[in-house]
Amino acid sequence: MILKKVLFLSLTCMLLAACQSSQKEEQKTSIRIGISLYRGDDTFINNIRSVLEEKAKEYERERGIKVTLDIQDAKGSQNTQNNQVERFISLGCDVLCINPVDRMDASVMIDRAMAAKVPVVFFNRQPVEEDMNRWDQLYYIGVDAKETAVLQGQMVVELYKKQPGAVDLNGDGVISYVLLEGESSHQDSLIRTEWSIQTLKDGGVPIEKIAGGIANWERSQASAMMEQWLDAYGDTIELVVSNNDDMALGAIDALDREGIQGVNVIGIDGTTPGIEALKSGKLLGTVSANKELYASAIMELAASCAMKGELPREYPLTDGTYYWTPQEILIHELED
Repeated sequence: MILKKVLFLSLTCMLLAACQSSQKEEQKTSIRIGISLYRGDDTFINNIRSVLEEKAKEYERERGIKVTLDIQDAKGSQNTQNNQVERFISLGCDVLCINPVDRMDASVMIDRAMAAKVPVVFFNRQPVEEDMNRWDQLYYIGVDAKETAVLQGQMVVELYKKQPGAVDLNGDGVISYVLLEGESSHQDSLIRTEWSIQTLKDGGVPIEKIAGGIANWERSQASAMMEQWLDAYGDTIELVVSNNDDMALGAIDALDREGIQGVNVIGIDGTTPGIEALKSGKLLGTVSANKELYASAIMELAASCAMKGELPREYPLTDGTYYWTPQEILIHELED
């Protein structure tokens, strides 16, 4: 009887040791993250990409886990992005980070990720709620578009209250503005347009729209559009409201070509070129997301999914799905 007990205990210990050994072997020492960008030449996305690469290296140093980032450019094609997702899965990526080309058409990518049981962290371009609700391994990181727009409007409201003449350039009691919009299908573009202008109105700024148009977030398109408006409306333009910094810089390019100074131009994103224009005084202001936090949230959430660990508590998720990156107003101080 005693011999049987000894044999039983010995066998139990051997099994426990084998299980512990197996768990150690299964513990991941490396992760592979597939990243698809809607367009690699987008300035804001490039800024996020650069910080994300730095955060991946930082994660490696701090955790001792090798991180491989497979970064691909969809070049504005949803079909290309769908194929990239399929490739990432076939290569054994542990998690996908996707900046969707078409936020309304993320279902194919989600289907493939769900079938392969590969979590997805979407960022910057938010898929529709119905798609995000399909699986508990889908996440989104970005900024609150309404907050962005309200902050953009507030910078002009505050300036108008302090120095009305700095905004109402011709002193006629009305600020004449033009509006540069991003893609018509992008939720941020629609919300930024609506709430930045509404904030100006709510803040008591007397505004009148002269012209507006869709420049698809692009500097060159905005520059060409602004040039047409300058030809048509000349010096009646006092304010340029832009959905992002790249288009704001395009408007500035057109103003520079015409030798026009003093027109207030406001953007969104706080891109590197935008900050440079802000410092020089060519850009009145921008709304900047904290890119360090933005990229850190993407990296930490993706890594937690890949390692099948707890989600990072320092980036609390709304409804277990959304992380909203903090934002701030950056404005060029004008002389009194």
